[in-house]
Amino acid sequence: MDWNEETIARLRQLWQDGHSTAEIGRRMGITKNAVVGKAHRLVLSPRPSPIRRGPADGPIVRRAPRRPTGPTLPAL
Repeated sequence: MDWNEETIARLRQLWQDGHSTAEIGRRMGITKNAVVGKAHRLVLSPRPSPIRRGPADGPIVRRAPRRPTGPTLPAL
């Protein structure tokens, strides 16, 4: 990919419009990783994470303690 002023301007506009990195890549004919790398080098504003986090103070799930296991074969 040759990054010239025109392609950089297009990337900046698509980024500002809120398109995903995959969508920008499809529109520009490049991979999403190329978009991510160039956006990082251009110091474009970071995107919010699409991963939804649950409440931090959720219930604590405790596992039952393991029972000790003895030998399965008789000792010789």
